[in-house]
Amino acid sequence: MFERYAIYHTFEGPLATHGAAWLGWDIAAGQTVQHPEIKGIDLAKLTERPRKYGLHATFKAPFHLADGIREGDLSHAFKGLCAAHAPITLAALTLSQIGRFFALTCDGDDSALKSLAAQTVQSLDPFRAPLSDDVLQRRRSQRLSERQKANLAQWGYPHVMEDFKFHVTLTGNIKDQLHTPVKAMLHSHFAQTLPIPYTLDTLTLAGQDNDGRFREILREPLKG
Repeated sequence: MFERYAIYHTFEGPLATHGAAWLGWDIAAGQTVQHPEIKGIDLAKLTERPRKYGLHATFKAPFHLADGIREGDLSHAFKGLCAAHAPITLAALTLSQIGRFFALTCDGDDSALKSLAAQTVQSLDPFRAPLSDDVLQRRRSQRLSERQKANLAQWGYPHVMEDFKFHVTLTGNIKDQLHTPVKAMLHSHFAQTLPIPYTLDTLTLAGQDNDGRFREILREPLKG
């Protein structure tokens, strides 16, 4: 049994391989991966924050299981969710800067992604333990809109429903003087691995082990 669970979209093929090397963690294999050598950039430090999650896009943020819920109960519901939803074709995945970090985002219409994310959050929320008062208070102290505060109270995470944005985090926050060289390195590392278009046809149930890192439990096709 894992400490926390999450619903992600994870990757396969060259994008998964390059992403695991960039971050230093392979979520599917559950093992560390050696970083590529990049002159002038401490890649281990640059990717320290996102490393434990692996290459992924979040559809339901990490949560503890509710009292009386077992992993098998969550797995069964997760499989049902995937069976009910169809694959989504995105125009492309593209490298973007979000605030002070870099991520892969999607080009074009994201309404189908928002719908899938919303239904994932809603349908699996009965399996989530409520946030403690301490956690709620700490997260409310962050820069959140009133709608995000309401999301946090209802769904345990602020960036859901209208505030959901599909993204695949590639770095932690970086200093201004590193933006240009890091962006260049990211383009070089991922340029040949970003498919156009990109079909999102699976979701992954992931678990956070006692070492703090997430590992793939189930990777299910979208069959609806």
